[in-house]
Amino acid sequence: MTIVKKTFQSEGFRHYIDSLKFSLYTCRRPLDGFWDLVHEKRGSLAAAHTIVILFILNQIVYLTQSNFIWINIPLESFSSVFVLINILGPMLLFSVANWCLTTLFDGKGRISDIYMGWAYALVPQLIIRFALTWLSHIVTWDEIMILVMLWRISDIWFYLLIICAMKQIHDYSMGKALLTTILSLAAMGIMVFIFLMFFAVVSDGIAYFYTLGQEALFRIRRG
Repeated sequence: MTIVKKTFQSEGFRHYIDSLKFSLYTCRRPLDGFWDLVHEKRGSLAAAHTIVILFILNQIVYLTQSNFIWINIPLESFSSVFVLINILGPMLLFSVANWCLTTLFDGKGRISDIYMGWAYALVPQLIIRFALTWLSHIVTWDEIMILVMLWRISDIWFYLLIICAMKQIHDYSMGKALLTTILSLAAMGIMVFIFLMFFAVVSDGIAYFYTLGQEALFRIRRG
């Protein structure tokens, strides 16, 4: 029994390593890569979680350790929690919004598949921003356009990978994948607006009942 358990554990670890390596393939061959990622089970949530964690850590280093000529933020007010929310928030919102939308348009992907596709699409940004952190200490002000060009390439690459991921995960045409991706972004905005409205109403309600309670206590004490 122990030998079998160890065998399964080693096989699971090998699959985890292979699925991490496969993220490089999805960057180079996105259409084939994202199809195999989900439909051929070449990816894994464990690898996706690892990529996201590495991206968050890399982003913290990128913002705090880059040369001031490239990124100049007040470190005394910097918060790692903000970086965490700024990365996980859009990812989770998009996963939910895209899943809700694509279920109405015969999409085949699950929330976990969408999350995994987003995570694997982060790999070019992870690599390029890691390079930008160290290149910012080498280039001069006159050469700053090199960093700008690399930064834009990483963003464009990410957006293209997201569209390819949605196409292959849901088995859509490219046009339908682009449309549902844009609609998912719009749905994210609506979800954030509803959440803010709900938060504002709850906050006002709490403030109202707190004031009411304070007034009642004041009158009781006076009486």
